[in-house]
Amino acid sequence: MTNAQEWQGRVGNTWAEEWRLTDMSFAGLAAPLDAAIAAAAPSSGRALDIGCGAGVTSLALAAARPGLSIVGVDLSEQLVAVARERARGIANLDYRSANVVDFAEATHGADRFDLAFSRHGVMFFDDPAAAFRAIGGAIRPGGALVFSCFAAIARNPWAEEIAVAAGAAAPAPSPDGAYIPGPFAFSDPHFVRGLLEQAGFSAPAPQLADYAYRAGEGVDAVERALHFFQRIGPAARLLAAIEPAQRAPVRERLRAFLAERERDGAVTFPAAAWIWTARVEG
Repeated sequence: MTNAQEWQGRVGNTWAEEWRLTDMSFAGLAAPLDAAIAAAAPSSGRALDIGCGAGVTSLALAAARPGLSIVGVDLSEQLVAVARERARGIANLDYRSANVVDFAEATHGADRFDLAFSRHGVMFFDDPAAAFRAIGGAIRPGGALVFSCFAAIARNPWAEEIAVAAGAAAPAPSPDGAYIPGPFAFSDPHFVRGLLEQAGFSAPAPQLADYAYRAGEGVDAVERALHFFQRIGPAARLLAAIEPAQRAPVRERLRAFLAERERDGAVTFPAAAWIWTARVEG
């Protein structure tokens, strides 16, 4: 489980250092997600990027809707610093380092947002029901919330395969009737719809987006993928927890596994995400 403290520290710092690789890994999801966000976005007004990370999704929206004022919020000061640098000179885009729930609650009764959106930034709340209520309260009635989250682990075999290759425990979805923050916490659409409806959203069926999860590319695709998984994901957590002398065999197992996946200068895995578009009732 990755908690808020880790996003403010080690995990957030790593993602800030490796933002080019994380953007590459999600590039296949960008087209359907950006299209869904743009479809829900007004030409003017205010929009909130939840867990904005290094800013790629809000950058895309800022270009598509230049009359829309967009603010991205993330726990990690290092990620926000990267996003600000990437957005230098873009007048309709701003970034803040803050807890998005606190930020949303401060907006209640003030100038509410017309849209909130997120690329995989909503699965780590300590209390998702309270978080969605706070976010919903910051969106005007009729306004939209658009976000992506991983679909079932069975549709994202890379997560288990990388863990097994490294000798780590495979990521697991939240047990039935329970919630554990993490990448696959929102993989069950029935659970997510219940959270949204309890928070005052109307939530039609989500869109299932299949895409290629790209871990490495170019002449050194395998080494880039190896670097990526040593830094982010279940293998990275295992490597950080073991003695340095024990890490070499883990890296070699990962390298051999990734070399088997390399095709035409890229290391890719099948992946799938849910794209939700919900609206505040009222």
